[in-house]
Amino acid sequence: MCGVAGLAGPDAHLHTDTVTAMSATQRHRGPDGTRTACTGDGHAVMAMNILKIVDPTAENGPYSDPATGLMLVVNGEVFNHREIVRQRDIALGPGETDAHVLLRAWAQAGPRVLEEAEGMFALAVYDPRRRTLHLARDRFGEKPLYWRADGSRIAFASEVAGLIGYGPAPVVYRPEMAALETPIGTDTPYQGIQLLPPGNLLTFDLRSASITHTRWWDLAATEPATTTYTSALDQAVDLLESTVAGRAHSGRSALLLSGGLDSALLAHLLRPEVCVTVRYPGRERFDESATAARVARTIGAELLVVEPGPGDLRAELGRIVSALDYPVGNASLLSEHMAYRAIADAGIRVVYGGLGPDELLMGYARHALTLFGPRAVEQGLDAYRPLAAKLLHDAGPDRGEQETVTRLIARGPDPQNRVSSLVADCFERAGGDTSRALTLVELATAWRPLVSTSDKLASAFGLERRSPYLARGFAEFCYSLPVSHKITRPALGKRILRDAARELGVGQEVWAATDKKGFASPVPAWLNDPGLLSPWCEESIRTALTTAPSALLPLLKAGLEPAARFDRTRAQALLTAYWVAGSQRHAA
Repeated sequence: MCGVAGLAGPDAHLHTDTVTAMSATQRHRGPDGTRTACTGDGHAVMAMNILKIVDPTAENGPYSDPATGLMLVVNGEVFNHREIVRQRDIALGPGETDAHVLLRAWAQAGPRVLEEAEGMFALAVYDPRRRTLHLARDRFGEKPLYWRADGSRIAFASEVAGLIGYGPAPVVYRPEMAALETPIGTDTPYQGIQLLPPGNLLTFDLRSASITHTRWWDLAATEPATTTYTSALDQAVDLLESTVAGRAHSGRSALLLSGGLDSALLAHLLRPEVCVTVRYPGRERFDESATAARVARTIGAELLVVEPGPGDLRAELGRIVSALDYPVGNASLLSEHMAYRAIADAGIRVVYGGLGPDELLMGYARHALTLFGPRAVEQGLDAYRPLAAKLLHDAGPDRGEQETVTRLIARGPDPQNRVSSLVADCFERAGGDTSRALTLVELATAWRPLVSTSDKLASAFGLERRSPYLARGFAEFCYSLPVSHKITRPALGKRILRDAARELGVGQEVWAATDKKGFASPVPAWLNDPGLLSPWCEESIRTALTTAPSALLPLLKAGLEPAARFDRTRAQALLTAYWVAGSQRHAA
């Protein structure tokens, strides 16, 4: 985990102090060293904050190649860098790491090396021979990378705050935020600041000030599997024991252990020294700590139990919103933040989480409702009746799968049909396979806030967050499977992962469980309770209403209305209120 920032343009050398200041806003991402450097031709300035996980003697970036003049900064880890060293006959000296491997491989092959790299990364490479700056992001967008163009210059950073340091960026309300609680595509809520999409390469040519985009990896291009279920299960077990375990850290590490299938299986595969679970006393609906304790005992790990309360939300919300750059919809924000704080307090620097299987293997209730219809709630999904109700009102016989999916993922209006258009594009790219389309929809909508909050909240505490299920081999394997390998009954998604967990010795109480909880929290209930946080919440929203941009007023006002038990409208309004206050401080 590191922070990167930089600027490329004809007069970049005049802006070294600006890039240094941009990097300073991200120091928490790399507390073990910070450096700014200018390329030999003066056309690019780069800065890097480094978190030294693998080698405490590692050199600080940026990294330069004397033979070609290339300069590179990178955030993340390339887990197969030793393999690339062997294949490309790359020499590594003392203190040199996977970053040097990327640099020297790029000197040999250019952007083609991205296809060889297995890992989580966001990087920038300046090539003085062609006067081009390349920005690239890993396959699933585990590491963020933002950019903005300014005439003959382009600036980039790991966080929006770094780019705001380059120049003002007015707040813009994206219409899809009403439906999805997050921008989609490349947009951010800041004018001119873009998020590089996962699996994409941006090339900025300084000679023409032109920008080109290339998708260097596309999950949708994965060929469908034709294997039998028995053979697929054997392959799943092999991949879990090799590819997924390939993201393990050799030192002391922690695992976010909810007690559900994904994290419990990781516990058995990775055997971390410490497991961390979150529970809310008196809220049994969210409590899986008993199962987490049994899993931790089975693998011989220490279990840290974190118990956030309403006071923690009041005390920590400012830091949470600051870390996120802007509000996103995620029911686990407080749980994750408090878990990362406990991990950092324990002196641990690497943390694992179970992102991926729900999206790849039909693990969400909305997938079951799409595939089996609203009556799926009668087959083990009773808690999701409010979600199924979206399919019952105004339901006509001609409603297709795309409209069904749009209804299930939208939490509000879709005024410009951006969400429905996105869903249609995903179905087209999936070539008529509904389960593949559902995965692409997830990655284009709810995935972005999930993966970004995991990275940003962990980075705020100087932690490296790893998601082993996102290993390329395992992820492409899951996506390639027919729907019957993923789900056969509404409440039992992730069929092949459940069976693999059973084969690998995970207890039946985990692989047979149907009630998904994760790290959800009672925050919506707290914010509606006059005896808890409702007065504070309403006061915060009313204060923001007096200064917020007009486009945000409907969202803020909606937070003052009474909400249903699991409605996140008020929580989203409160996050927005804190974001407005923070944005105004940046502007000042």
